[in-house]
Amino acid sequence: MADSKPQISFIGLGAMGFGMATHLLKQGYPVTGFDVWPPTLEKFQAAGGQTASTPAEAVAGKPYCVCMVATAAQAHSVLFDHKAVDSLPQGAVLLLCSTVPCEYVQSLEKQLVDYGRGDILLVDSPVSGGVARAAEGTLSIMAGMSPANNNAALEKSRWLLEELADPAKLYIVEGGIGAGSNMKMVHQVLAACQILSSSEAMGFADHLGLDLAKTIQAVNASEDAWNWMFEHRTPRMLTEYKPIASAVNIIIKDTGIITAEGRKAKFPTLMTSTAEQVYFAGVGRGFGPDDDSSLIRLYNEGKGKVGPVKGLAESEEDKIQLVLDLLRGILLCSAAEALAFAHAVGLDLDQVFELCINAAGGSKGLEKFGPEIIKAYKAGNAAQGWSVSEGSVGLKEVADKLQAAVEEAQRIKAPVFLAGQALNIMRLALKSGGDGLAAGAVVKVWAAAN
Repeated sequence: MADSKPQISFIGLGAMGFGMATHLLKQGYPVTGFDVWPPTLEKFQAAGGQTASTPAEAVAGKPYCVCMVATAAQAHSVLFDHKAVDSLPQGAVLLLCSTVPCEYVQSLEKQLVDYGRGDILLVDSPVSGGVARAAEGTLSIMAGMSPANNNAALEKSRWLLEELADPAKLYIVEGGIGAGSNMKMVHQVLAACQILSSSEAMGFADHLGLDLAKTIQAVNASEDAWNWMFEHRTPRMLTEYKPIASAVNIIIKDTGIITAEGRKAKFPTLMTSTAEQVYFAGVGRGFGPDDDSSLIRLYNEGKGKVGPVKGLAESEEDKIQLVLDLLRGILLCSAAEALAFAHAVGLDLDQVFELCINAAGGSKGLEKFGPEIIKAYKAGNAAQGWSVSEGSVGLKEVADKLQAAVEEAQRIKAPVFLAGQALNIMRLALKSGGDGLAAGAVVKVWAAAN
């Protein structure tokens, strides 16, 4: 069966890459893998794959190559320093599935031409969805291609993209090479803020004296605080952060892309920059290789060490509501930042929304407030803001409830980095727009600054 299907080379067999590559094996494709870690190659061989000792050997004679290394520097090293580009056959398809800056993948397109390999069909195709979906072949994929060879690249690569993606989650992103990476970057605004907000909410709950398992159930059942990252991160907080699914070092690489691109675009990454600083603190404590759910340790490490503290909330119901209100405020500001950044880099907001709501960045906050933010950008009044309509949620209501949570956190000396920043953003919006603003109108803080 395998002999009748095209040969594929796969460079980078980390957690995500291994799942993607073994999925292709299960579908009957002959896959030759390369990784710098010998035990991974042994594991891949045991799963039925072929292995190579160099990237050049892996890609030789293979019409399709998937590159799933961790960074842009690694991609460059594999492709040029280790001569993979030299060994790829004429007209080969190269899927760059790594999360890298838009600028890098655009420079790669030019480098291939300058190197005399403009025949290689480069597809800027970062992925999202986690290890389990990688192994199932149900990832979200954001694919951008050069206008010069868009038809050829899409025609030749679509079947491979479809093998790796959920049928409903393969997005062909307009804008050429780099657009796929920009789409992933925007999605990671949500991911970065919501991964950390899971630890922040659970740390707050711990300081409040809540049962953490009950808190998880309450958030997951909530109509406005649920988010994908919380649902998938918090169970590992109850099992000593095991198994390791996604290390802190991974998300800190992504926040670096977001904040660096924000600086280049003169775009204020208010929420993501706050999250990045907390991630830095975690790495400084040695948490980098640990699962990112372990960052709850940053939030509860001071519990019981700061004299006698007493909050105002006494019932379990009131305490859980504070946790829900804290998450609700963070999710609103994360959604606003992501959509504002998407607009700033010229992405289709409807496509961004569809992708994010169905991927790991999904949340009730984005689902609820995203459409009104997109509508405002289309109408040209995002920077001015708009009034709350009857039956809708006002920004003052969200801000007041978030403030109650932040004040309770202050009483019990619980750190709430993201919630504090979100509250500041909301107060800025209300100060300039008045108490009658709709909740989604918080986006005016970003829109007016860009």
